[in-house]
Amino acid sequence: MDVMDRIREQVEKNPVVIFMKGTPQLPQCGFSSRAAQALQACGEDFAYVNVLADPEIFENLPRFANWPTFPQIYINGELIGGCDITLELFQKGELQKMVKEAVARAGSSAS
Repeated sequence: MDVMDRIREQVEKNPVVIFMKGTPQLPQCGFSSRAAQALQACGEDFAYVNVLADPEIFENLPRFANWPTFPQIYINGELIGGCDITLELFQKGELQKMVKEAVARAGSSAS
């Protein structure tokens, strides 16, 4: 499978996914850590991809959505943004709503 197809698959099959350096439990950069913490604080499960463990994704993800930096957070297949945007949405209470709605929608379509 082509790397862009692998990225697309992760974005489309997971209601919430973060492409980050490291893992939520062991982040490898401050931006990834803060973004993952905001997602964890929403109280719903989310997927993650450790871009450091997959050099092809690390190299090609910036081209996928024309976003040059990590982390990248996708909700319902759409790029939300990186760390700053995620934290801003969280502080406004919008991220929690977006995550809960995405997870609920995915759950209802799976039944």
